[in-house]
Amino acid sequence: MTGPNPSAELMRVLDAAANRAAEAVRVVEDYVRFVLDDAHLTACCKQLRHDLHAALADVPTIARSVRAACRQTADDVGTRISTSAEGHRDDLAAVAAANQSRLQQALRSLEEYAKLLPARDGSAPSPSAPFEALRYRSYTLSAAIDRTAEARRRLADVRLMALVDGRADQSDFEKLARDLFANGAGAIQLRDKTLDDRQLLARAKALAAIARDCGGLSIINDRADIAGAARADGVHLGQDDLPPKEARSIVGPAALIGISTHSIEQARQAVLAGATYLGVGPTFPSSTKSFAEFPGPALLRQVAAEITLPAFAIGGIDAATVADVLECGMRRIAVGQAITAAADPSAAARVIAKALAAPAVSPIPN
Repeated sequence: MTGPNPSAELMRVLDAAANRAAEAVRVVEDYVRFVLDDAHLTACCKQLRHDLHAALADVPTIARSVRAACRQTADDVGTRISTSAEGHRDDLAAVAAANQSRLQQALRSLEEYAKLLPARDGSAPSPSAPFEALRYRSYTLSAAIDRTAEARRRLADVRLMALVDGRADQSDFEKLARDLFANGAGAIQLRDKTLDDRQLLARAKALAAIARDCGGLSIINDRADIAGAARADGVHLGQDDLPPKEARSIVGPAALIGISTHSIEQARQAVLAGATYLGVGPTFPSSTKSFAEFPGPALLRQVAAEITLPAFAIGGIDAATVADVLECGMRRIAVGQAITAAADPSAAARVIAKALAAPAVSPIPN
């Protein structure tokens, strides 16, 4: 522990780390603002940047004026040391990734060296505590940024997710899955509460194999264990299902994790909690599920305006209401009964997929 007047050398370390952290988070903020065009992640970056400023201002011994008085940029040996990699970035994402790492490293440096600062009194937390908390927040934010960029790439061509049950028998199910992939469904989600586990697993394995063969995605509703055992592309979770952390430990690092959201607060939280896509709704009344309240199109508009993680509008959507969804800025939907209960499911899927392929009403990429 240093005395009441920290050394100039310590101030130089803290000054460099503080500047590095503030600069890095601003670069990351510019990426999510102008490249991902994501209002939610931009707000998270901005809040972290402001909280960093507040944490620095809250410790009188490292006030900006004190740090600046000790700054010796002209004589800093580090300014004359560089590597060839520092002068090149492969793409926009690489710029963001480099600065996410720089932010975390700078916060760790602040945290460690702040431990040498005197506490204001015996009961006050260590001056390093706020920087530790900010570092952990930066890890969560960094993961959400990377997931958003990767999910947008992976789901770029998936507009229609068909929600299907296991049908009367395995052969009927397999035929339906192949027909739907052939007629515009980019993903199929298996939802069935009536099959026993062995039957459900058999359907899930079949769906995963068909999806690989057809170039689509296989999603299993609720059951992370079935999704993992079937090697499906992902699992879809409701608000009362397994948390994303536990589901991820079952399905593995490459699987998609969808999360149903019924409010903008739930959608924001899902982005940070590990979702790789969102289900948003219910949009309209549905015959398959009952809800006390319907957030409706208003929620679709909120999500489309704030969040660019892929999001599927869900709940009572059919060919007649696709245009209403598109007008909200959403470009993806999940449809069950309007397809599976139709006299010709393939034709129903084809009509909805064609409507989704129409030019976007809004520039928002959801």
